[in-house]
Amino acid sequence: MMTGGEIFREAWIAGVRKHFPGEPKPSYVTPWEDTPAWERASAGAVYEQVALLIRQGGTEKLSREQKGRFVALCWIAQIYRHIPDPKPAYVADWEQLPEWQQETDADIFEHVASSVG
Repeated sequence: MMTGGEIFREAWIAGVRKHFPGEPKPSYVTPWEDTPAWERASAGAVYEQVALLIRQGGTEKLSREQKGRFVALCWIAQIYRHIPDPKPAYVADWEQLPEWQQETDADIFEHVASSVG
């Protein structure tokens, strides 16, 4: 059985492959077992935050953008938790994210929702 972090990473890779224009950087599609420990921990934490929100109810009324924004904001918190002085692009607000990343984050929320049931 996959962990929450693995489910998150699987959704990220699927989203990147679907939405990224051209060939993504290898680090964007690194398999779970080769993903850095801090990133695995972050994926698990964000999965749990999204899953908790879904279990509490009401998320079916969120727009696709709102779902993606939630994933992005949770991820930014993890970046600050693990990287003392992150690059601005790592902690960019929703409006500054490329469209492919916005779409991928929204897909992640939907993927987590389907795994929660």
